[in-house]
Amino acid sequence: MKKKLNKDQFEVPLFEALLSHARRDVVSFHCPGHKNGRSIDKELKNYTGEGIYKFDVTVFNEVDSLHDPVGAIKKAQYLMAQAYGVKRSLFLVNGTSVGNMAMFLAACEPGDSIIVSRNSHKSVMAGIIMSGVWPIWIQPRIDQKLDLVFNTTYDQIKEALDKYPEAKAVFITSPTYNGIVTELSKIVDLCHKKGKVILIDEAHGAHLHFNRQLPESAVEAGADMCVQSTHKILSALSQCSVLHFNSMLIDFNKVKKIVSMLQTTSPNYLMLATIDLARRQVFLQGKKKFDRVIEAAEWGRSYISKNIALMKCFGRQDIQKLGFDLDVTKLTINITKTGLSGYEIENILTRDYNIQLDYADLFNLIAIMGEGSNKTDVEVFVKALEDISKKYHGKQKNWILKIPSLATEMVMKPREVFLSNSTKRVSIKKAVGHIAAQILTPYPPGIPVLIPGERITKEICDYLMDMSKDIRISGQETEMLKTVKIFTN
Repeated sequence: MKKKLNKDQFEVPLFEALLSHARRDVVSFHCPGHKNGRSIDKELKNYTGEGIYKFDVTVFNEVDSLHDPVGAIKKAQYLMAQAYGVKRSLFLVNGTSVGNMAMFLAACEPGDSIIVSRNSHKSVMAGIIMSGVWPIWIQPRIDQKLDLVFNTTYDQIKEALDKYPEAKAVFITSPTYNGIVTELSKIVDLCHKKGKVILIDEAHGAHLHFNRQLPESAVEAGADMCVQSTHKILSALSQCSVLHFNSMLIDFNKVKKIVSMLQTTSPNYLMLATIDLARRQVFLQGKKKFDRVIEAAEWGRSYISKNIALMKCFGRQDIQKLGFDLDVTKLTINITKTGLSGYEIENILTRDYNIQLDYADLFNLIAIMGEGSNKTDVEVFVKALEDISKKYHGKQKNWILKIPSLATEMVMKPREVFLSNSTKRVSIKKAVGHIAAQILTPYPPGIPVLIPGERITKEICDYLMDMSKDIRISGQETEMLKTVKIFTN
């Protein structure tokens, strides 16, 4: 276990404040309008019960203010920072997306440059546009044997910093959607030796700090800031995330002001309470709970590899051989030998087996296990996969995971192009040489191949035309991808 027992961690000050308020059964003349659940639709209330709506309150002294915490929220955030071993932590109710945006705005000034891997979450592009920075893109590494996109490596970061010493910061994503973790400590140490800020999107890694069977977390590696989705693997409600601050290079007061600017002034207090409770739960029970989750995931990985001939799972050793590490609570199942796409199998699982996955692409299914997962879930899942492999067979496809060269010329800052009205549509073939004015992202591999402000190459146009034959490109504004938006002077 990566923590020392602290009796303060038994406390859940925000939850207790809300529970105390709910039990008083006060007469409400504050928002929201349902008044402690009284006017909630009966069909919904019959299913949920009335109690939870008494937690849906607004800002007043008893429950504190997210934007200027002095009471229960302030203490809950202090306990969160203590649990993760960082200087400060801020609760987020707009998901990790708002944390990513805040990190860009806090770490950089307009015109600064920042090194960032191309395979980042879409909120990173929002952060780049909002902050007015110059992105220095790192080409993602593709493994066609495993049909995976890998993290940014230490060597890639070093090469970029040597080539672009003016870069103010480095932004990486770790773990990836598949649970692949990069060389965090080496990258953090390198950045700090060169006086660079290191920011990490650790949306899928809120649990890593609490079990030694799992890879290193960004908080342990010493990142200046990282943001975690407390809802993805832990037990908080959807949209609940936390921004961890641990920097000597960034003004925390600036971070607070930016987070306050980006978040709603009407946060849902039930959501906030679940962040408080999730922290207590993972701190006190994380090792035991994730020991069970890991055991169940490893059993499933082994069963699939041994018993389902047309499907395979990579393991931690496979990933470590390639210089990375793996969060083994994530199950990635390669299904290419079935002749079916991951999308097709995902639909079958939902329709016929009442199993819902988090993500699928042409090559893989991704099963995300969380604090509430158990071995029974995994048994049901692998039995369904075994059944599907016997019942369904498609024609073997020649799909290849690939991306074009993305080391293109950044002609303008993405912000300038995004906010400009000087754009028009041209056919893809005629777009070569022009400046892109939109984001286009094929899934798979989920990597933007067009970014506002960069020069469009023939290779990218050919790639888009080829990919659009089989899949819909995220960001396309027409039914068929025949044109792209370009910047015009």
